[in-house]
Amino acid sequence: MSSLLLRYPAKSGSNLLVIKTHRHIKLISSNGFKVITPSRTLITGPPPSVPSSHRHTTPTSAPLPSPEPLPFFSPEVSAAQSQGDAKPLYVPGSQADRLARVGRMSSPLRRGSHESWWSGEMGWFNAVAKTIPTYRVLDEEGHLVKGTKVPEITKEEALAMYRTMTLIPIVDNVLYLSQRQGRISFYMQCAGEEAAIVGSSAAMLEGDEMFGQYRESAALLHRGFTLDSLMSQCFGNVEDKGTKGRMMPVHYSAPELGFHTITSPLATQMPQAAGAAYALKLDEDRQGDCVICYFGDGAASEGDFHAALGMNSVLGGPCIWFCRNNGFAISTPIIDQYAGDGIASRGPAYGLDTIRVDGNDALAVLSAVREARKRAVEGKKGVLVEAMTYRVGHHSTSDDSSMYRRVEEVKEWTVVDNPIHRFRAFLASKSWWDESSEKELLASHKSKVMKAFSRAEKLPKPKLGEMFNDVWGVGKGDEVPAVIMEQRAELGRLLKKYGDVWEPWRKERKRFVEEGMDVMDCDGRGS
Repeated sequence: MSSLLLRYPAKSGSNLLVIKTHRHIKLISSNGFKVITPSRTLITGPPPSVPSSHRHTTPTSAPLPSPEPLPFFSPEVSAAQSQGDAKPLYVPGSQADRLARVGRMSSPLRRGSHESWWSGEMGWFNAVAKTIPTYRVLDEEGHLVKGTKVPEITKEEALAMYRTMTLIPIVDNVLYLSQRQGRISFYMQCAGEEAAIVGSSAAMLEGDEMFGQYRESAALLHRGFTLDSLMSQCFGNVEDKGTKGRMMPVHYSAPELGFHTITSPLATQMPQAAGAAYALKLDEDRQGDCVICYFGDGAASEGDFHAALGMNSVLGGPCIWFCRNNGFAISTPIIDQYAGDGIASRGPAYGLDTIRVDGNDALAVLSAVREARKRAVEGKKGVLVEAMTYRVGHHSTSDDSSMYRRVEEVKEWTVVDNPIHRFRAFLASKSWWDESSEKELLASHKSKVMKAFSRAEKLPKPKLGEMFNDVWGVGKGDEVPAVIMEQRAELGRLLKKYGDVWEPWRKERKRFVEEGMDVMDCDGRGS
């Protein structure tokens, strides 16, 4: 590195320090050491006192105004000196002199910062911007916001989105009530978040990878997941191809659609998504593909959130971090979760392009995620999207939200800012939808949902011994670990002793293929 203090005539009279590194040069003003601009023009030269043996010059690529070499600038000088005081800026034997002799300079730019300047005053800050705007295309009544740009969308694309947005509430209602009746064990709705989930899914392409949290049923359905597959997973029957009947309901998996298995622990999908994005970056055959990772405001309070964004920002890889900020982490409201300005304020800290969008506006979400995908793929980097929405339903079937929020509040949101109503109004304004179409669609949805529900409920569960498979990554021909053999044999012994005697077990056995005989009739090695 070498440097030279220059004074350019006809400018503001400030001194410019030209710093050359092995990569580029920077022009730094003596008035606060603020970085003015980077440049590829190579200008080097020693301060007056540097011995000729230390001098190194490189021709400039373009002529510049003839500068007058001045003494080396040091940030140690007073403000008066830096503003043109007659006192000398360069003193032999000073720190500036010592730094110049070894080809270094005193700079506020360290390895951990990108842009800064020296200041004699404390520069406290608590935000990278005074305010973060919330992007929207449609207002609460579904009218276009004045001056906004409507994203390109065909009638077929818009109707496909609307069909999914109107389908998922019916699915949610049927499965929620079925849990209350003891027909499935658990369920989580996405009521109120239909626009955020479907709009973002619609912006992704076929080859993209998707990591859901647990409210992304609609995204999966929009991607091509069938109602039969969804119901089979919730019932854990023999047609649950993704998780083979071994996962809780709503823990979907569809490798053929690029949808990775949902896991129960909060935010664990985020480091996985960061790794997948990095893999895409390295895979020459998948340049142009992208990852989208869904998470909520509660997940953003987990350590995995920071680990994932840190990894993605440093290693790179096309990833859209899509935050559904619905106001609650189970029963904890956002005011008790963080003091900062939402999740969007954290993006710039990790060097991520960030946007906040109205999560109840399907068109705004579609437009924002399309742009996010473009930035992520072209820059091979992460992009953060915070969708501001509201969780209308309970957290899950294990939750009663009336204990921590007013029922009237929920009703207000369903009326005042309903994402489905807003998008329907847009469709009607384009003459793409009417009341007769609405009635026909809802009737069709209900029929298809109930048909898939009834079919899935009647199908048996997989063989009981299936629960021991895929635990240790044992493949065909591999020896089964002793611990698995012992556990399987123990279950077989208990079934033989109590399977026909204890009523709960006798009833449960009948739900499995072979009624558990595959476990009772083996030595623990499996069938």
